[in-house]
Amino acid sequence: MTTNYEIIIGLEVHLQLNTESKLFCGCSTKFGEEPNANTCPVCLGMPGTLPVINERAVEYALMACRATDCKINQYNKFDRKNYYYPDLPKGYQISQFDLPIGFDGAVTIETEDGYKDIGLTRIHLEEDAGKLIHAGSVADSDHSLVDFNRGGVPLIEIVSEPDLRTPAEAKAYLDALKQIMLYLGISDCNMEEGSLRCDANVSIRPEGQEEFGVKVEVKNMNSFKAVENALSYEVERQKKMLENGDVISQETRSWDDTSNKTVLMRGKEEADDYRYFPEPDLMPLEISDQWIKETDDNLPELPLAKKERFIEDYELPEYDAEVLTDDFKLANLFEETVGNYSNPKEVSNWLMGEFLKLLNEEGISPDESNITGNNLASLLKLIDDGTISSKIAKDVFEEMFNTGKEPEAIVEEKGLTQISDEDKLVEIINNILDENQDVVEEIQSGNERPVGFLVGQVMKETRGKANPQLANKLIREEVAKR
Repeated sequence: MTTNYEIIIGLEVHLQLNTESKLFCGCSTKFGEEPNANTCPVCLGMPGTLPVINERAVEYALMACRATDCKINQYNKFDRKNYYYPDLPKGYQISQFDLPIGFDGAVTIETEDGYKDIGLTRIHLEEDAGKLIHAGSVADSDHSLVDFNRGGVPLIEIVSEPDLRTPAEAKAYLDALKQIMLYLGISDCNMEEGSLRCDANVSIRPEGQEEFGVKVEVKNMNSFKAVENALSYEVERQKKMLENGDVISQETRSWDDTSNKTVLMRGKEEADDYRYFPEPDLMPLEISDQWIKETDDNLPELPLAKKERFIEDYELPEYDAEVLTDDFKLANLFEETVGNYSNPKEVSNWLMGEFLKLLNEEGISPDESNITGNNLASLLKLIDDGTISSKIAKDVFEEMFNTGKEPEAIVEEKGLTQISDEDKLVEIINNILDENQDVVEEIQSGNERPVGFLVGQVMKETRGKANPQLANKLIREEVAKR
């Protein structure tokens, strides 16, 4: 008999905060500097040095907590997480253990069955470790180098409850979490630069069983797609083991993107292994009611609320609202444009179509382009008042995107004003009808489909400047006269 299994997934996300200096010293957090350029005795763990907390990091952590409905430990503290590793010269990491800054939160994701809340166990602050650079692979390297620029950079660790039931839900959770953090502006969430890292705990259990299966931790996934693939592989690996009567061990495995497999790294550490104790060089953090209130008052509108408002206020289809609010910079551009132009659906069409196409081609974000709410609204008004055709408008838009010129200036400079002069169009149309007698006869016999072909010929002849609706009307009239 085949056993059906339930998948249990919990995620641990490390997120680098957008502070200019490190968590406990004044060293820069700038990415890409010369190795070990951003270091000092404090973040190198020299004897006798004392950490000083970065208030902005606490502020950002508090924002993350409140945006995910976490309760706040108004009295929280830092602890030493003791372990030896070459990129951690102190021999311990300053983190938070039993009193994290936030707990009992939730992130809402969209699934095929609707919205689902994924619980957050905790959000805590901690410092990052340095980075080891191996010559070749870890197994084959005859030496390794260490860069401490990353050591001491402020992180929050966001630990989810084991509420995720499929790899697709895990990806949706990461997408939603990243979107919230980008809206808050507290992290760039750049996985390539290590600003967002994710570890997964995955286990399976026979359907109907209450007791959890043995969990396996999976590390080293460098994209959300890799997370989804790694979890899918690990679930199948565990199923095969159980079907074969093997015992699953609690262990840490690494995702290998090349072989598309998880491979054993080490046995799984437990909290006891780290011998946590309170950090004696830092006072506990006390967060006042006033600080929490000010944080709540200053939180931006979050992605899900913005999406629902776009549907309600602008009567956009759900798909449009989802695409526009996926990136808050795109959402801002949309709202800036509809502030100057009263057809939200038309604005949405242009942003989701021409604008996203050009952004993807250039590999840039909305705020890096030359399109503004004002110049896009001006372009759409030129279409509405018949100054330019929709076809010409696409060329004008591309020129605006590349140069930042105003649409009126581009139309004037290139002589792109739409041809709406009936006498001029009739002359052009009759020349085309003369050259396409067979098409004329087909239309006269009752088949109107070739009218579109003739409109296309007029647009070609006028290099897209003819008013297409007027051309369509005049073609029918001229054919009827013959």
